[in-house]
Amino acid sequence: MKASEIRRMAPEERLRKLNELRLELVKLRLQARMGTLTNTARIRNVKRDIARILTVFNEEGGVPVSEASTTSGETSSEGQA
Repeated sequence: MKASEIRRMAPEERLRKLNELRLELVKLRLQARMGTLTNTARIRNVKRDIARILTVFNEEGGVPVSEASTTSGETSSEGQA
């Protein structure tokens, strides 16, 4: 998936695709742990697609609040120069 394709998507569609890719990544990681994964490059491609979607969201002002509250590991930038 190219960044230009992502930019053409509606924000709701991007969010839906982001959630789909995150779910797929979980499934792929499980398959990798079980030894049933046939295409190991798919994990890397899914991670890159997730990063592309998040980059477009950040360029446009960030991930919507409903999504940001469910994402773990992110910290706020308050107090940083």
